[in-house]
Amino acid sequence: MINLDALALKSLSKNWIKNTPFPHFVIDNFFDYEIAQKLENEFPAFNDTVWHEYWNAIEVKKICNNWNAFPEQTYKVFSYLNSDVFVNLLSEALFNKRKLTSDAGLNGGGWHIHSRGGKLNTHLDYSLHPKLNLQRKLNIIVYLNSEWQSEWGGHLGLWGNERDDAPGDLVKEIEPKFNRAIIFDTTMNSWHGLPNPLQCPENQYRKSLAVYYLTEPPLNVNKRGKALFAPTEEQKSDHDVLDLIKKRSSIATASSVYNKK
Repeated sequence: MINLDALALKSLSKNWIKNTPFPHFVIDNFFDYEIAQKLENEFPAFNDTVWHEYWNAIEVKKICNNWNAFPEQTYKVFSYLNSDVFVNLLSEALFNKRKLTSDAGLNGGGWHIHSRGGKLNTHLDYSLHPKLNLQRKLNIIVYLNSEWQSEWGGHLGLWGNERDDAPGDLVKEIEPKFNRAIIFDTTMNSWHGLPNPLQCPENQYRKSLAVYYLTEPPLNVNKRGKALFAPTEEQKSDHDVLDLIKKRSSIATASSVYNKK
């Protein structure tokens, strides 16, 4: 299922900490090619009713984390990525056997899809899982559109992490190539996103699957339970956007602004 030669965690982990602006690495050919093709083919249509929609000034996307909606191959893949075998492999290779825990509920994970105009402002992911009270430590994102063209955009940006309330400079962009995975530590003021609207044709979509891993929180952990977004340069003086960001970052009010067109 997983291309372990491409994964090569033990060798990649040597450079894990060295990669800037925060620990990460990019892995091409993450899945066996036939598995990746099946996963792409199992993605629902963009207008399928399975999707939960986010449509506002800072995020335009759709997601689905409903296990009952996953076809056979997708279900098997999410099961494996949440299995003790795979989670222990990550723990031993990247964190010196520091215990990672899978989030089988796929909170914020699962299928993600963006259409033309889709975007995701630069942001920090939630810090503490809103139900498990564990720290979100690690993200895996795998891209699954075999027809994606670089000029359409959709590159995942990684920003400098000097502050926990605003991103620094853009340091790196990662093209969403088919069957490419990015694995990164989310606890290092890990500002990331795709704030520039996609320029793909109307019949093409940026498709990805995402799985997140948790750990016991340190004593001084940030207790943020929702993502913290940053305004784009042109949004910095827009009071409506700043209010939206404030509400989006709170567990109590986030759901009221997900679909605020």
